[in-house]
Amino acid sequence: MNIWDPTHECISRDELEQLQLERLQATINRVHKNVIHYRKQFNDLGVIPENITSLADISKLPLTSKDDINRNYPYGMFAVPLREVVRIHSSSGIGSKPMVTGYTKNDIRIWSNLVARFMIAVGVTHDDLVQVTFHYGLFTGAFGLHYGAETIGASVIPMGTGDIERQIMIMQDYKSTVLVSTPSYALEIAFRMEQLGINPKSLSLKVGLLGGEPWSDNMRAQIEQGLSINATDNYGLSEVIGPGIAGECSCKSGLHIYEDAFLPEIIDPDTGKVLPAGAEGELVITTLTKEAFPLIRYRTRDITSLDYTPCACGRTLVRMKRISRRSDDMLIIRGVNVYPSQIEEAVFGAAHSEAPYQIVIERVGAVDSMEIIIEVTDKIFSLELQKQGSFLESVKKRINTITGIDVSAKLVGARSLPRQDGKITRVLDRRQI
Repeated sequence: MNIWDPTHECISRDELEQLQLERLQATINRVHKNVIHYRKQFNDLGVIPENITSLADISKLPLTSKDDINRNYPYGMFAVPLREVVRIHSSSGIGSKPMVTGYTKNDIRIWSNLVARFMIAVGVTHDDLVQVTFHYGLFTGAFGLHYGAETIGASVIPMGTGDIERQIMIMQDYKSTVLVSTPSYALEIAFRMEQLGINPKSLSLKVGLLGGEPWSDNMRAQIEQGLSINATDNYGLSEVIGPGIAGECSCKSGLHIYEDAFLPEIIDPDTGKVLPAGAEGELVITTLTKEAFPLIRYRTRDITSLDYTPCACGRTLVRMKRISRRSDDMLIIRGVNVYPSQIEEAVFGAAHSEAPYQIVIERVGAVDSMEIIIEVTDKIFSLELQKQGSFLESVKKRINTITGIDVSAKLVGARSLPRQDGKITRVLDRRQI
């Protein structure tokens, strides 16, 4: 069996729940003592750490949202002094400020080993050459996979994002065996190889570690055929830890959540009520080992279900169904989290007033594109054509600054965007994922 940490991945349910309770109690004590936000919330609910005597008692604790993290920007949710934080990452926030997360040395060690689990689970070994095509920067994806690969002794090619033909050249020349990317980028590479007449079987690739966005079984089949690889799914959230929350095994029958490090729940997204095992709802995660940035009952907004039945791979950890949708309005564009409110902030900021607009998302081949369509208002119409062009450039620049992605923008006639009950459909997502 390809198991990195059999002690925790194959632990009995009784032993696991005892370990989870001990780690949960320790985490509750730490955040109550060191994080003002949580101490205030606990006090408001009349809860003290001593009230948590079983895993079921977690429902007594407050849910944590992205808003909570943003309100405590940048370091208000940290549970250790900044001098103990050796790494700072961030992801897109709801407004113009990102969500900031920190790691101690021990957090980095645990993170690396969690990523190593899903890499080993799908056949990656110390003999592999891992080509990482995620962006190296404040986002967590590249560093998580990079250190996970090094932890198991594999060689890492830190390509980052960039020209697809250069990615293909490196695959050919360096004989990469593992591809780390978003599913859409992997498909884009496959399409380009087909255009160039490159037989995927001429490469050394064998495994794709794909994450960062929802994808379907149909898309998996296209990637596997187009790159001649075993395409596997993994799940992570930058604000929780990054990649390493869950990952597929060779059975591909759900993603094993690493329950010794994360306590998962499924709630009704509308009421917050905890749902029984097997029910579909919103995934909520409590970190059990994070030192710098522990989170209590964090609302991921991802819709899934949990399967506690034994897996043929031998792991006893619960499996989550692959994510296909969310309970909020967040969009994932080329692996980047984007909120319509961020787009609105950019449009209104450039226009110096409200302006009717629509966000149109399409997938051309394997590439996600976003276009911002803005209706001409009296204020915009009064601008000279040159200034109208400058206005659109300002919109695009503002969006890039906030989200890190490039978009296109165009002006259309007043009242030309279709309305239903007098309202413009704010987001038109035409992708067939």
